[in-house]
Amino acid sequence: MVLRFALLGTAMAVALGGAAHAAHVDGWYLGLEGGAAWIEDWSHARVGAPLPGAASADFEAGWTVIATVGYAFAGNWRAEFEGGYRDNDIDTYTGLGVLQAITGDVWEASFLINLLYDIYLSDHFSFSLGAGAGGDFAELTLVPAAAPSMTDDDWNFAYQGLAGVNYALGRRTYLTLNYRYFRAHEPDFDFRPVPNLVLNANDDFVKHTVTVGLRYALQAPQAYAETPQPPPAPEPATAPPQQFIVFFGFNKYNLTSEAVRVISEAVVAARQTGSATVLITGHTDTVGSHRYNERLSMRRSNTVKAEMVRQGIPTSAITAMGKGETELLVQTADGVKEPQNRRATIDLN
Repeated sequence: MVLRFALLGTAMAVALGGAAHAAHVDGWYLGLEGGAAWIEDWSHARVGAPLPGAASADFEAGWTVIATVGYAFAGNWRAEFEGGYRDNDIDTYTGLGVLQAITGDVWEASFLINLLYDIYLSDHFSFSLGAGAGGDFAELTLVPAAAPSMTDDDWNFAYQGLAGVNYALGRRTYLTLNYRYFRAHEPDFDFRPVPNLVLNANDDFVKHTVTVGLRYALQAPQAYAETPQPPPAPEPATAPPQQFIVFFGFNKYNLTSEAVRVISEAVVAARQTGSATVLITGHTDTVGSHRYNERLSMRRSNTVKAEMVRQGIPTSAITAMGKGETELLVQTADGVKEPQNRRATIDLN
């Protein structure tokens, strides 16, 4: 079953190869997944039963549906709320070391908060790792031979680890293949008063889930470069072009106090020289993929633009673009953290 889902996800990814480039789209997203779920043998103690003592239940492979609502932060982190439904039938039931003629099933509704980190492997693929915690509602039904069925439910603390592969089908849509290791802490079931039976767990519900699904970003990704505004009619140059350089921290696009000071100098110079146009170009070092660095350089240029507009430069006079790692100030090999390459230039004309 696991192989079947894996092959399905791979086949869809290959069939749609070249449809889009991977992009970490900031903001809210929705996800829907379906697949298979397995529960490990569940050990418990039967109390008050005609045959009290140790017992265990072995479950068949079942099915699951999982829905998510999440928010992707700038960079690689995501936080999401997950609601899941799992259903598994009992395969065999053992009490006092003897197989018993008991069937039944268990279904569960889980509600967890997950935190995930995306690792970009190429322009199309990314790998996700994460963990989550929350609650699990389980309803267990036992059907003894020649006796009425028994049903009880229980709420328990639950937690999980997640790993997955994502493939960009479009600028806002991802095909996902996910694995979850899920534990619900020692569920107990009380079937009293009739029959006089309590299942006291000394073991967690341990579940393995494999799903295939789709994740959709609710907002479009930011453009890599803004459409340049039509330049005004040429005027005689009153001063030679000037350039100012704003530097950024590693994988950052927020402004430091020194960066704000440099931007203020550029604003003063633009007013004094009567600059008709301002060109802001964002750059990065060589750490990360080309696609990610294009996005980061664009964020840097837009941050500088926003500060210049705040200080009084008309937005129509500013053009912002991102060059990624294509125009290095200091030539380095790939994957090198070079502070002078993490910059945005302000050119006054």
